[in-house]
Amino acid sequence: MITATHINKSYGSLQVLHDVSLSVGRGEVVSIVGASGAGKTTLLQILGSLDRPDSGQVFYSLTSGSEPQRVDIVQLPERQLAEFRNRHIGFVFQSHNLLPEFTALENICIPALIAGVSMREAQRRAMELLAFLRLEARAGHKPAALSGGEQQRVSVARALINRPDIVLADEPSGNLDSVHARELHRLFFTLREQYNQSFVIVTHNPELAEMADRKIWMKDGQNISSEN
Repeated sequence: MITATHINKSYGSLQVLHDVSLSVGRGEVVSIVGASGAGKTTLLQILGSLDRPDSGQVFYSLTSGSEPQRVDIVQLPERQLAEFRNRHIGFVFQSHNLLPEFTALENICIPALIAGVSMREAQRRAMELLAFLRLEARAGHKPAALSGGEQQRVSVARALINRPDIVLADEPSGNLDSVHARELHRLFFTLREQYNQSFVIVTHNPELAEMADRKIWMKDGQNISSEN
């Protein structure tokens, strides 16, 4: 699904990633753990094409119709990269990043509309996801009227609206209490079973890290071990 090789990244004189390589399989849930400053979020942003490495390659292996594709996202020009990101990658962030002036339904529809999906089809997909996440009754509510757990589930639905191949999550349960965090953790695995999507999750939550199929430890910008 993803193969990243020899990734290096610096900001000024600070080298954040040192020759990092990893792979993520189709339908695999991988957690990335380590102390703050270990380079976890920077790596996730590079895997998700939100940032570019100074050197290295990030290949996505996809199936388009009956033909396999292998795309090095590092080499894509910005416009193609934005289209690739919108169609193939979903993001879940700790802070939800919902637009406050739009309802839950509208927030979920936005990535589909950007991808050129009709409003009718976008709303159909969004309501299907809201039903799956037990949020149909909250479709017309704006983020301020939703609980933290509900906002995070809306952000998950938004990440899934374009049926991405992979979902990248950065501390997704960091702002949730233990009950809602546990519910969100279970949801990721339910979604994997339902849609066969891959998940890469940066987390400090030991419960979520241990639930993953594989746990990658990072220290000082390097992946130092991988545990099944």
